Amino acid sequence: MDRLTSMAVFVRVVEKGSFAAVADEFALSTTMVANHVRALEAQLGTRLLERTTRRHSLTEIGAVYVERCRDVLSSVQAADRVAEALRALPQGTLRVTAPVSYGAHRLVPLIGQYMVQFPEVRVELNLNDRVVDLLEEGIDVAIRSGPLQAPNLIARPLRPARMLTVASPAYLQRHGTPQQPADLVEHNCLGFMPWGRDHEWQFTRGEQTERVPVRGSFVSNNGQALLTAALSGIGVVVQADVLLEQAVASGQLVQLLPDWELPTRQIHIVRTRDLRPTAKLRSFVDFIVERLG
Repeated sequence: MDRLTSMAVFVRVVEKGSFAAVADEFALSTTMVANHVRALEAQLGTRLLERTTRRHSLTEIGAVYVERCRDVLSSVQAADRVAEALRALPQGTLRVTAPVSYGAHRLVPLIGQYMVQFPEVRVELNLNDRVVDLLEEGIDVAIRSGPLQAPNLIARPLRPARMLTVASPAYLQRHGTPQQPADLVEHNCLGFMPWGRDHEWQFTRGEQTERVPVRGSFVSNNGQALLTAALSGIGVVVQADVLLEQAVASGQLVQLLPDWELPTRQIHIVRTRDLRPTAKLRSFVDFIVERLG
């Protein structure tokens, strides 16, 4: 039998002085109420109640034990109230992970806004381009880029990321501006390691699709490094709009092949399947989906 339930039954038997009254309160049979008391006595190896046909009275040990039971049950109730308060009010530490570029450029400004609205929440942001195991690494919520393969997670879609093809004016002055996707074969196309060694860039215009096998003298596993390489005139880069749009707007980079589209990148915000998510987790997910969904 559950020890805490047995304690609660025992305390109410002492307070009400009747097995039948406690049976009604707990929706148990009178026999089951008696069994709870006997279970405690068996675990303790002593009698807690002296039973007569008319009444029950506490033994000396029972009188001490019932007070300790009240203390234990009071502590459990207090713990439950604390847990419920944490679920009701966003507070505490929220651990978030996101891809490096998306997190630094798109997520951080929104986290600042979220923390103004919910000042009792402390956010720990882990920027990483690998897929992080939420349970193993103690992460509350993650932003995932690309096809989602996480049947054990709850996912909500965010606005997809547009991919842009860019190069610096200095690079284009030296090597010329590609007019068609096929022209990129003659250019130094910088590689993103997570996409693989023999990656193709796929361009679409209306019903027309072209796949271009790209090669280059520089590869990196970090989008920010590729942005710096492009700004330095090393070559042509394909990355998400969130990373490149500011440099394009300022003229530091030039968008190439604007009539052609690259496949968008799926973006999701995901969390584990907690039946009752905390207020900080629930509020953060809703906040991000409202602004980026």
